[in-house]
Amino acid sequence: MDTRHDQLYQQDVHDPYLRHWHAHGNALCPECGVSYRAGRWSWEGLDDAEQAERTLCPACRRIADKAPAGNLTLAGSFVREHSDEICNLLHNTEALEKREHPLERLMTISDEAEGLMVTTTGIHLANRLGHVLEAAFKGHADYSYSDDRSALRVRWERD
Repeated sequence: MDTRHDQLYQQDVHDPYLRHWHAHGNALCPECGVSYRAGRWSWEGLDDAEQAERTLCPACRRIADKAPAGNLTLAGSFVREHSDEICNLLHNTEALEKREHPLERLMTISDEAEGLMVTTTGIHLANRLGHVLEAAFKGHADYSYSDDRSALRVRWERD
């Protein structure tokens, strides 16, 4: 049997906020109420909630540490003129995403010199927000991942 040695080893993404919980059993976040069971965080309650470990979920830890995984810069005159509509779209998209993926949340939406700055707890929500902005309002988005793919910067612009 011939073994190939010319393939690159794919290193796991290292995100210190995505701690492995398998050895700990069930967990419950006292901040947001999300529960961890069978390898997955969800909004479903736990039958044995009183016996579950109380610990901040990765999203609440990121929020407390002010350490976003996703950063979106929204720039251009369109952003200033339509900021209410854009913020509504961002919040509605977060609500849809958070239902299925409780660790994907908006952290902040703040006014900046060139438009709005949005931070998220996960890269998937940041990615989705960039695509939703392009679909709803056109414009152009650029996506830039960190080397280990644990962080994402998105710049969306429309004049």
